Amino acid sequence: MSGIPFVRDLEFKYGDVARVSPRIRRVIAQNPGPFTYLGTGVYIIGPKDKKGGDVAVIDPGPMIDEHFEALKRTLDGERITHVLVTHSHMDHSPLAHPLAEWAGCKVYAAGPAIPTESEVRMEAGDDLRFKPDITVSDGDIFKGPDWTIEAIATPGHTSNHLCFGLKEENALFSGDHVMGWSTTVISPPDGHMGDYFASLEKIRKLGFSTIWPTHGPPVTDVPPFLDAYITHRKAREQAIVDRLKAGDTLIPEMVKVIYKDVDKRLHPAACHSVLAHIIYLVETGRVKAEGPFGLATQYRPVAA
Repeated sequence: MSGIPFVRDLEFKYGDVARVSPRIRRVIAQNPGPFTYLGTGVYIIGPKDKKGGDVAVIDPGPMIDEHFEALKRTLDGERITHVLVTHSHMDHSPLAHPLAEWAGCKVYAAGPAIPTESEVRMEAGDDLRFKPDITVSDGDIFKGPDWTIEAIATPGHTSNHLCFGLKEENALFSGDHVMGWSTTVISPPDGHMGDYFASLEKIRKLGFSTIWPTHGPPVTDVPPFLDAYITHRKAREQAIVDRLKAGDTLIPEMVKVIYKDVDKRLHPAACHSVLAHIIYLVETGRVKAEGPFGLATQYRPVAA
């Protein structure tokens, strides 16, 4: 159903560093799973085609000893000037402060997220202890020799999600905002579907040549991929409206039909994404809720 030209093939070895572009190297943590795919890809941005000098690190990843040691081996002899974090989930941010303390630098990220209370473990979970040393805002610039990174506020997946643009390569480090291997979970109250749609349009208009997600391989044919990503979300929205019109009033009922071809391990997360869609449909006057927003609440379509 998706119609998205997913990219999933990636040759790598856990703990090894790979130069993936003139200014970008990547180390992948050994934390594969249904939400992290092959694992967390940590990006190191530095001078063109060489090791050494001042570098920035994006999304250091989970607190796994072997992974931390791999990063230290890779970065030995270099000066880390910035540790940048796209958002505070357990597969992205826990190693940020230990790495920054080892390197003698600061951690940069947006402000705190909205804690998500759920009986379902969503993705790798919220990193509730995470706080940046320096709070980042949309448009903030970070510089090193031969590289310039711009922070781009992209709320939706989380309220505090940032992407980072590398100006010299017209490349975007998208965190979990856009992933090449799968769509992104939007889980209220921290995730918001209206914000997500707006952030996707924002990224589309910026015209990046390459997208480097935290999980999986890069997206190199960006415009049609983003178009398909947005079209897929709109199709999910319409599928929800269709299920409501067919008489389904509860989110789990809808998920069984709409996501029948999706790994059932992902159905709890799908329920939260459907909830995010429904909240947005209520906000835009197309659906009404018969109670507080939640998975057990009944929903009805608003007559045209």
